[in-house]
Amino acid sequence: MGDARSEALEPHAQEVSRIAATVKAFHDRGEKFRIFHGSTNSTRKSALGRDPKKVVDTSQLNNVLHIDVEKQTALVEPNVPMDRLVEATLEYGLIPPVVMEFPGITVGGGYSGTSGESSSFKHGFFDRTLNKVELVLATGEVITTSPTSRPDLFHGAAGAVGTFGVTTLVEIQLRKAAKYVETTYHPVSSTKEAISKIKALADPEGDLDYVDGILFSPTSGAIVTGRMTDTLSSPNLPIQRFSAAGDPWFYLHVQNLLTTHHDPDKPHREAIPLPEYLFRYDRGGFWVASAAFAYFKKLVPFNAFTRWWLDDFMHTRMLYKALHGSGHTERMFVQDLALPYATAKDFIEYSDERLGIWPLWLCPLKQSAQPSMHPHDTGLKKGSGGQAEQQMLNIGLWGEGPPVREDFVAANRDIERKLKELHGMRWLYAQTYHEKSEFWADFDKDWYDELRVKYGAEGLPSVFEKVRASKGELGETGEGQTWAQWVGSFWPLPGLVGLRKAVQSGDYVEARSSRWKAWVPR
Repeated sequence: MGDARSEALEPHAQEVSRIAATVKAFHDRGEKFRIFHGSTNSTRKSALGRDPKKVVDTSQLNNVLHIDVEKQTALVEPNVPMDRLVEATLEYGLIPPVVMEFPGITVGGGYSGTSGESSSFKHGFFDRTLNKVELVLATGEVITTSPTSRPDLFHGAAGAVGTFGVTTLVEIQLRKAAKYVETTYHPVSSTKEAISKIKALADPEGDLDYVDGILFSPTSGAIVTGRMTDTLSSPNLPIQRFSAAGDPWFYLHVQNLLTTHHDPDKPHREAIPLPEYLFRYDRGGFWVASAAFAYFKKLVPFNAFTRWWLDDFMHTRMLYKALHGSGHTERMFVQDLALPYATAKDFIEYSDERLGIWPLWLCPLKQSAQPSMHPHDTGLKKGSGGQAEQQMLNIGLWGEGPPVREDFVAANRDIERKLKELHGMRWLYAQTYHEKSEFWADFDKDWYDELRVKYGAEGLPSVFEKVRASKGELGETGEGQTWAQWVGSFWPLPGLVGLRKAVQSGDYVEARSSRWKAWVPR
């Protein structure tokens, strides 16, 4: 086993050495650079779209190198996506404690970004399940960091969107997997009830493994809980799947259940095969793919047949490529927002009034220790007094925004202002429209800057530089559209261009193969 590990690490070390030399060359010339991972689940624009000559390519770091069954750990390169990671660990009857719901989200993205999922009420953000991380610093030095070795960097780089160095290897904790997730759908009839119930159910000391929720409107929703098991509580428990083209999209399945199981004292229960539960939101991208049907509504209706017929295009890998290719990242709200339980209801009521976007995703999250670049309760920092709650509530706000750019920017600014008022903040995978002083008011800038200086990270863009909307996106360039841009803005050309680029990306083939569909035989 040790020899296999060494054999796997040798080509890894060679690739890291190449990356380190490239990084050092940028550092020696005093040039800032960006990192190309080969894929993205961010709604921010790709680094390659800015200056392809100032990019470090890490796309070849995409292997699961070693799984230690006895220690229940996995050595994984950063560009390994969730479906390949889960596929590899399930061969040994193991599973990561936190698995991002989209199969294409990578391990490195989970560490460098903020990844909180339906098991995060118990385990915290994805980075809290890592034992150590190998990084190439902006100086070209290769180091390993952990809770006991350079712990300040291990903690500080988590959620800092790659602004401390290039992640090249992580060691992930694993836990015993089970065949099924026994799932219960608790109906709720108000926003207040939904927040109260999800807070009560998300007990980190309890026996539940997963807790999240969907609000379809101010008066209808469900809190969904899951418990891993090999033995079902009842032999008559129905088994539900979500991976095949003919299966329902998960959110539509939940919505349909509420029409027949609306008694909170008699919640519906069913069993879902574990990998199908983990990636239950992949088809349809939660519900964001319904916007594509709305866009093409004159050509393609939204029904069971068209969802089956177009299934290859309805997986998140394809959806992200199509979204970027169409240019509609500047029109879609695809944002996660974290708020204290106490103010979550006020925010939901405000977002309904300001944007009218439904459904909403609800997910309880264990906060990270501060200071941190992860979302957190800003009320404590502002001197509100008292002890911050261990948990916050993540609200997934995903839907169409105002079609006019100026109105879209104004809506984003209004959301940002409301979040500040309610001691919440948005996650950093999306664009931010804050001014610099407003942005840093939510974080400990002195801590961040000192850590960057300590580890020589000035050669990398700062967090603010990476997530701040560009002048063009803000409409501040003063330049009008070119003739080609004007013609290309007419329906349905942007959507068709996005679709073409998604097919060309190769993710079309990935979506068709979907190896994880075969993990649990039908």
